[in-house]
Amino acid sequence: MKGVGERIEVVQGDLTHEAVDAIVNAANRSLLGGGGVDGAIHRGGGRAILDACRKLNGCETGDAKITTAGALPSRYVIHTVGPVYQDGQHGEPELLARCYRRSLEVAVTHGLKTIAFPAISCGVYGYPLTEGARIAVDAVATFLGREESIHRVRFVLFDSVAFEAFRQAAGEWGAGPQDGSDPR
Repeated sequence: MKGVGERIEVVQGDLTHEAVDAIVNAANRSLLGGGGVDGAIHRGGGRAILDACRKLNGCETGDAKITTAGALPSRYVIHTVGPVYQDGQHGEPELLARCYRRSLEVAVTHGLKTIAFPAISCGVYGYPLTEGARIAVDAVATFLGREESIHRVRFVLFDSVAFEAFRQAAGEWGAGPQDGSDPR
């Protein structure tokens, strides 16, 4: 089995184009769509995602739930609700780490092997990018160190600033940027 760093990839691109078992949606508590990554996933996946989300009765911050991916190239969408950043002193780091762990736990429960994440909470929710990237990569790497059934975790960052923050965080685990090839 590959080491932790070899199972983590960092790429710059569009999460909705990822052909993995599951992409992770940085959702709001209603799960009924919104802006940013959430809006792009709902638009790209179509009505099937919204219909599936309506049956879930929302999601608490730090938790994760799974639905179909509709028309997206991934098989599933794992919806997680990140914390709104206040000052880092209101449980935000633990809640953010829990988003990544819970998403991976859901993936394992459903037998999924490849998963792609955005920068959860680092957009409109205001989480500082460098700190958010470190928390994300540390949570994923720690999980992968205990769980071998996940073969590949890809962080897909839309812009170069986020890409660089995640590249640096992943480098501490011996991971880094990849060529963008299909991770399945």
